[in-house]
Amino acid sequence: MKKGHLVGIGIIAIAIVIIMTSIGDASSYESFDTAMEMKKNGNDKSIHVVGQLKKDDTGEVVGINVREDKTSFTFVLVDNEGTEQEVFYNEPVPADFTRSESVVVIGQFKTEEIFIADKILMKCPSKYQETDVQAAGM
Repeated sequence: MKKGHLVGIGIIAIAIVIIMTSIGDASSYESFDTAMEMKKNGNDKSIHVVGQLKKDDTGEVVGINVREDKTSFTFVLVDNEGTEQEVFYNEPVPADFTRSESVVVIGQFKTEEIFIADKILMKCPSKYQETDVQAAGM
């Protein structure tokens, strides 16, 4: 074989290895129970947990506690399996946080009581939702 062919095959092999390792690192949504099992097994890898903010009977968000210095807060998130968990985030409350439809927290358990979020992703209500528009004077 020519040197050019060997180099090409080598580059393709390296690309395949890179793709396979990145697929292995791809994160899927997990539950708080899975995150706790990982903690108990000594795995401190960050995971993604998706859920909704805890709400009372009237639909108001409950369980948000902002620290005095307003640089961090805790909130209660209910994952897709129905598990309620207190989450700590060491950043200010994001804009429109309480209006979000769903919340993804990326982090892990540092203790068995609280989930520490390194990052929060929110799915906010669409500003393009269909609403009735009435013309003036009608």
